[in-house]
Amino acid sequence: MYTTYHGACGSHLVTDQPYRKGDLIYKIDQYQIVNRPTYQTIQIGKDLHLEELGIIAYMNHSCQPNTIIDTSSLTIRAIRDIVVGEDLSFFYPSTEWEMDRPFVCLCGAPQCIRLVAGAKYLSVDVLRHYFINQHIRELIASELTESMQMAAFAPSAFDLSQQGYISNGRA
Repeated sequence: MYTTYHGACGSHLVTDQPYRKGDLIYKIDQYQIVNRPTYQTIQIGKDLHLEELGIIAYMNHSCQPNTIIDTSSLTIRAIRDIVVGEDLSFFYPSTEWEMDRPFVCLCGAPQCIRLVAGAKYLSVDVLRHYFINQHIRELIASELTESMQMAAFAPSAFDLSQQGYISNGRA
């Protein structure tokens, strides 16, 4: 069903059968749950990560992926037609908030994000072009709420007159 290749650029997972857009490629049903990310885990919640994923650990990142990993159903689906011999890939920030090992992306896609460090380090404008899992959407919402709360306090934090500084009227 799948073949792994190990080469100078690391390992990758290649399909030996075609898939149509929407096809179920894999059901993730064997794993261990851990509370910290590693370079081979998939994040499924704020502090929940799956490891010991077997062959799925060989799936690489692409900024133009051909699959999605849906962490609510623990499935991998084709998001476009995939031909025999093609690497199976997914967009790592769709599952990862902060990567254990950030890296420079060499996928060559026109919309390449260049540095893969996790969804936390990407704008909402970039992320809106991809399938993003619920736990990542919740973490984004939490970050935005926290930023807005911080902004509400910012004017008083920068009021230097309270600290004895007097403006000379010049900008």
